[in-house]
Amino acid sequence: MKKWKCIYPSYINSKKTVVEGRRIRRDKCVENPTCQEIKDVLDNAGFRTVIEKKFYSREYTKEQGRVRVELLDEQEQVINPEFPHKLSVLHYLGTTIPKLKGRTSGAQGGQSAGTSQAQGGSKGGAKPKGKGKKR
Repeated sequence: MKKWKCIYPSYINSKKTVVEGRRIRRDKCVENPTCQEIKDVLDNAGFRTVIEKKFYSREYTKEQGRVRVELLDEQEQVINPEFPHKLSVLHYLGTTIPKLKGRTSGAQGGQSAGTSQAQGGSKGGAKPKGKGKKR
């Protein structure tokens, strides 16, 4: 596994900043990708992948793992000429993950549920202010 590269979901997460670990431009990123989505896309592209339960040091929640991808073979030759380096794989993931079947149907359902919660919360009226710090 020496020739394998690590890909953390934070690398392509549009909700992260560069300081928090994002590696590519925000407009090419995906909102909250999972390790399983990354693995599915890379398996479909012909890569050998493994999901590991390791955590990204800049990640606060510590709930996601990482995906190891084999980019070079034992003779240090590129396995897939379309993806000569890790950055090209990250760009590919950013364009392909939004097209996944679960993403396209799940995003519409999630938005409608979020709007109904927002409307339900506004029916109750204004909340009274707390005491706060006395001055």
